[in-house]
Amino acid sequence: MDILNKDKLKLVLEKWKGHPSITGLMEKFSQLQSYTNKNYKTLESYTKQKIKESKYELVEMPYIDVKEDPVRPELDLTFRQTYGRKIYGLKDDEGDIAAIMCFAFTDEVPKTVEEMDTLSYDAALQATHRAGVQGSIAIAYTVWAKKKGGGRAIVNEVYKMVKKSNHLNRLVTLSPLTAMARNFHIKNGAKELQVNETTQNFEYDITLEEWETALVKAKRFLKIK
Repeated sequence: MDILNKDKLKLVLEKWKGHPSITGLMEKFSQLQSYTNKNYKTLESYTKQKIKESKYELVEMPYIDVKEDPVRPELDLTFRQTYGRKIYGLKDDEGDIAAIMCFAFTDEVPKTVEEMDTLSYDAALQATHRAGVQGSIAIAYTVWAKKKGGGRAIVNEVYKMVKKSNHLNRLVTLSPLTAMARNFHIKNGAKELQVNETTQNFEYDITLEEWETALVKAKRFLKIK
């Protein structure tokens, strides 16, 4: 795997000095490795891990049993699907739903469920004048795993979905005021945005950093996936 050979990578990139982010890319070589094969001794182990990572599919759910929700079971199915709100499930390679996450789409960060209700309603009304584009912030207000590892996996898949979106520019939670919620999101890479009277907001940074942009271009240049 040439990407693991620092000297060879340098030689290739020396021919590419005109790229404006080349300095930052080389300075962030350790991150570059962490996003590729750093933890894999052989091509076989790398391939097995990639297969494992790609076994999930994020799907929109038309129905869930809200009583299974350990965070906000009081919110009925109608609430979760009204005014553009959506329910996503993480389908694994066995066809089972490994985790569920519910969203509202707003243009501001809510501090309460009631405020989220109002803000997502307003965003839905505005969407009628914006070709159906509703809200720029994805508010994840509940998440739970149905299988081991599902919670972390659905965060990763939702992160990718939001990052690829043409209209969403933020991924923020409306979490209960518990240590469990805090530990879950901090462990998965979110940063504390604010602590409110009855809730707390965490934010996942979906903005591509300069070195990440350079990484994408470098991988394309080197013709690697």
